[in-house]
Amino acid sequence: MLYVKNIFKYQRRKTNLVQVGTLSIGSDAPIRVQSMTTTDTMDTEGSIAQSIRMIEAGCELVRLTAPSKKEAENLAHIQAGIRQQGYDTPLVADIHFTPNAAEAAAKIIDKVRINPGNYVDKKKFEEIAYTADTYQEELLRIAERFTPLVLLCKSRGVAMRIGTNHGSLSDRIMSYYGDTPQGMVESAMEFLRICQKNDYHNVVISMKSSNPLVMVQAYRLLVVAMDKENMHYPLHLGVTEAGDGEDGRIKSAVGIGALLEDGIGDTIRVSLTEDPEKEIPVAQKLVARYENPKEISIADFQGELPYNPYEYKRRETFAVQNIGAKHVPVVMANLSHYPNKITPASFFSLGYHYSVPTDKWNLAEQACDYVYLGDKEIHFDIPGSLGILQNAETWLKNKHKDRHYPIFNLQNVHSLAEKSDVLNFLFIQGQELEQNLDLLKSLKNFVLILQAEQSMFEQRRAYITLLLQNLKIPVVLHRNYANMEDVETFQLYASTDLGALLLDGFGDGVMLEAPKIPQQVQNSTLFGILQATRTRISKTEYIACPSCGRTLFDLQETTAKIRAKTSHLKGLKIGIMGCIVNGPGEMADADYGYVGTGNGVITLYKQKTVVQKNVPEAEAVQALINLIKQHGDWIEPKIS
Repeated sequence: MLYVKNIFKYQRRKTNLVQVGTLSIGSDAPIRVQSMTTTDTMDTEGSIAQSIRMIEAGCELVRLTAPSKKEAENLAHIQAGIRQQGYDTPLVADIHFTPNAAEAAAKIIDKVRINPGNYVDKKKFEEIAYTADTYQEELLRIAERFTPLVLLCKSRGVAMRIGTNHGSLSDRIMSYYGDTPQGMVESAMEFLRICQKNDYHNVVISMKSSNPLVMVQAYRLLVVAMDKENMHYPLHLGVTEAGDGEDGRIKSAVGIGALLEDGIGDTIRVSLTEDPEKEIPVAQKLVARYENPKEISIADFQGELPYNPYEYKRRETFAVQNIGAKHVPVVMANLSHYPNKITPASFFSLGYHYSVPTDKWNLAEQACDYVYLGDKEIHFDIPGSLGILQNAETWLKNKHKDRHYPIFNLQNVHSLAEKSDVLNFLFIQGQELEQNLDLLKSLKNFVLILQAEQSMFEQRRAYITLLLQNLKIPVVLHRNYANMEDVETFQLYASTDLGALLLDGFGDGVMLEAPKIPQQVQNSTLFGILQATRTRISKTEYIACPSCGRTLFDLQETTAKIRAKTSHLKGLKIGIMGCIVNGPGEMADADYGYVGTGNGVITLYKQKTVVQKNVPEAEAVQALINLIKQHGDWIEPKIS
């Protein structure tokens, strides 16, 4: 079964309507935007004030942590304070380990979120052997513990979110299904079946991960699993622990955007390690695209899909120079609209720093691979790792220069007989590809620059056509944002459009046309998208939780300190977690972990293993560096 009815057309998935206080989620309701407070839930006035700041920023659903019964009961005072100031925005209690807190909260507020991996099982990272009978016994135990909350919510008209997190799957699920998207789905389905058995349907589901690829696959598999059992619950989308700044926005957009493009998602949260009210405008920009989506005319797909949307496999291509086959996707900068004469300084924002005194080029970690100049020319020596692309007519005048390559279009690829013996490019629109298959089969030493003027679906259609035709020509994905000026919107849209394809294994390179966006931003965005899709690693990755009332230190300040000391450790993944709930589980994908486990004390992890407990916070960043050094993953930063 496919996870959507039509993979070439935006069509919002039909769901049940879930009522959360005054707010409707799913069905024909708008895609809702929500966030979570970072205050201590026992700080009544602080929680009220922050909730109101979030609401005034556009937050439609406010979530607060309730780690124990006392916090759950204090939600009554917070809710009353918010209502007294004239706001009717629904509140959600975030529950992990404590059923009695969930039941207390359900008597007060509009919605309860539970994590099935934590709600019944105590996670100990143990491997347990299950038979079919013993597994069934565990399911009966879960039903016994979970049913009272279901019946309470049903009787009071309270909504529930069953929120599975990749990093906090129970030992039981891990032992039976492994650390997989399928395990995430089954974790939620077990609890959904209990809801169905009790005729309770006021439920929203989420499948969160810090890895956008895992997250997207899990939601797709969940949709298929629910369809098989005639379930149509709304979905809450989010990439958990996305981090801050540009990285957090790109990572969130890759995961959330890829699903929204396919019509999946009824409410979203962008989890940034920033003040929660700053998450709201980002989320609003992501969903604004789907308020009045464009109608794209692409024929329905017929037959069996030639790739597996539930397992990542990169499309098989042959190599042309360093593009295609097993090479990482290349980054192509676009200086064709550059307003001034091209000089060595023009490449500074692209990761190439020219030193006049030494007459040498210094390369940054995020130095692009190719620069497209259009009809512009250069008259200086370029770095040995860089290629120059020019329109074919201009290239004919420069073909004697090292590492200069031509770009053709469908009009001149026939009329201009001379081609490079090494590397050529062809601009082609996604919807032109099927009419030019014979041409593509005849080309030698060519790479396609595949353009899409309207939507990701054009390029997806081309991807499927190439697979069905067994055409292994490499493809660079190109998108045009010529009229876009807002940097954040540009990054969110580019991450959505390119990320959705890269996550399915399509794309041997990336290129943008965005003349109103600074070149450095374009370059870092492309590298950020490749990093978020795990297709090319060019920097340190931070799996940082967005903070909440459980957090035991200043996450924003600590993340900045750790980033300042470790940002040169290319390819390393560091988890920065505010508390033990979002600790060893949520950072399951990280190489090293920094977790708050008490007031003023930190626990350090190597992957899932505790290495050092009760480290004073003032010493913890250096202790983390020492840990990285002990395991041989440290390199000294370059002195510029």
